[in-house]
Amino acid sequence: MLVLDAGNALFKSPQSGSEPHAQARAELLLEQMEAFGTAAMAVGARDLVLGTDFLKKATRKAKMKVLSANLVDAKGQPLFGASTVVAVEGLRFGVVGLSPEGEVAPGVVGRPPVPAAVAEARRLREKERVDVVVVLAALPWPAAQALARDVGDAVDFIVQSHEGRIPGVAQRQGHATLLPSGERGRQVGRLELSLEGSGPFVDLSEMARAREGLKLLDENIQRARERLAAAKDDAARRALEESLAGLTSRRQQLVDLGERPPDPASRTQLLSFLLLGPDVKDDPELKKRVDQLAPAGEGP
Repeated sequence: MLVLDAGNALFKSPQSGSEPHAQARAELLLEQMEAFGTAAMAVGARDLVLGTDFLKKATRKAKMKVLSANLVDAKGQPLFGASTVVAVEGLRFGVVGLSPEGEVAPGVVGRPPVPAAVAEARRLREKERVDVVVVLAALPWPAAQALARDVGDAVDFIVQSHEGRIPGVAQRQGHATLLPSGERGRQVGRLELSLEGSGPFVDLSEMARAREGLKLLDENIQRARERLAAAKDDAARRALEESLAGLTSRRQQLVDLGERPPDPASRTQLLSFLLLGPDVKDDPELKKRVDQLAPAGEGP
């Protein structure tokens, strides 16, 4: 198992650094990420609220790598490592970190993310011989979408964080697949991969969604047929016939997607989320520490 964090994890907002317990809360989060065995975290805007010195000092002894391939200081020097390579069950994963473009904090600038990601991903494939490249993109959603479109086949997966988006579905953009990461630790995303084949990854959840969509579409087709049988007006019948033809065409597309098994030579992926709600039990000792930092009524 490979545990990763797409960043923007440490502070509630870019303005929250002066709040009571803000630093202690960030340190506790880093401690727990280390305890979970997190291999790498991208540097997001909400991780730099207390500056780069705080983040570097707080993670100096950690095994977890803090990554940004495009973040530089006022002299143009890189502030963090660009990537790391992690071996999992005989496979090599190259993990790249990205931060937002532009001024992220005083004296801290994010260079354009696409060329930074492509250059590092190519290096990982050619020099490190990795099997899969994952980009932890602490970027706004539109920027992450553009990244997924523009990286070509250099990157396999892009895990995005920035706005605190709710869990969604994997989105294929050419070769790369863009993944939402949930919001502020309230969900845990799980991506199951089969790497026995080659080529782009096939999303098994698309097949499941197609089968669900087929059920709803069949209900709509049945209703359209009933309305057509009852229609007396010629214009209404023509409109219903056109609508029914469109539904039937769409049905065949869903049948092809939902019932066609993936090529045995393909690599596959399946994304799911675990909601950390009341049904997930708290660790009593950890909860005491959290309650000291966020008293009842103060909010998460």
